[in-house]
Amino acid sequence: MLLVAGLVLSYSALGLVLFMVLSSRSSRLSTARRRAAAVESVTMVSRATAWTTAKIEEVLARRKETPALAGALDSAGLKFRPAELVVFVAAGSAMGGAVGLLMAGPLMGLLLAVVAPMAAKVVLGTLANRRRSAFAEQLDDSLQLLSSGLRAGHSLLRAIDAVSADSPSPTSEEFTRIINETRLGRDLGESLNEAARRMRSDDFSWVAQAIAVHREVGGNLAEVLDRVGQTIRERNQIRGQVKALSAEGRISAIVLMVLPFGLGGFLLVASPGYMNAFTESPLGYLLIGVSGLLLVTGGLWLRKVVSFKF
Repeated sequence: MLLVAGLVLSYSALGLVLFMVLSSRSSRLSTARRRAAAVESVTMVSRATAWTTAKIEEVLARRKETPALAGALDSAGLKFRPAELVVFVAAGSAMGGAVGLLMAGPLMGLLLAVVAPMAAKVVLGTLANRRRSAFAEQLDDSLQLLSSGLRAGHSLLRAIDAVSADSPSPTSEEFTRIINETRLGRDLGESLNEAARRMRSDDFSWVAQAIAVHREVGGNLAEVLDRVGQTIRERNQIRGQVKALSAEGRISAIVLMVLPFGLGGFLLVASPGYMNAFTESPLGYLLIGVSGLLLVTGGLWLRKVVSFKF
């Protein structure tokens, strides 16, 4: 009964925080209230949300962590502000700590509270990697559209603009960003190189270099892009073959990494007293530390074995 009550309270707190954040982002005046003499009504929820967000932004700015968080959110394709991410992670930590405290005591509550920031980092990294992989897969089609636009007589910027309009996400977002930066006065070569660094794409770096060389010495850029696209297609084909051959190793690594946590969670639920031996003596804590070290070492080893860079 206590567990159910704790879960209900935790999820209610999380829902309240989410409502506060979302309500502050979607607060707009209706057409009838858009008058010069009208005064915007500020509710207690929006006021508390604005105050909390402002304080978190001040702390992040003082510690100079806003650019790093903004870059991580940008790479993951999320439209949140850094302060909102901090609020979500804090709510997740509070909920996990409350659930762990009610289920197995203070130690489990502390562990689950720490899991939330780690999980947020993993999720952001996973979303960023998926976005970069999608960009790499779409690059061949993007180059074909770009070379077709050049052959049709368009300028380079106009061809890039056409690619941003006709390509799916994330290619459209990245090319739109390149166009917007050039319109604000940034050099096209710098914008292309920055996009290649942001997406961690060696293939797109080649495209940026080819465009930079063409701007200096001239030539048929459409033909050059076709050759670069052919090279990228061959690399993608090899990359797909390597990925298929290493699929079994990756699945084995995932199973071996998840199995200890799954088995431990099952034992905590099925027989809570069975795991008490690990927290009743220094030897138990030593075994937990050694197990965690071996697990991290094995995970890094397996990742190195199934990861190929070419």
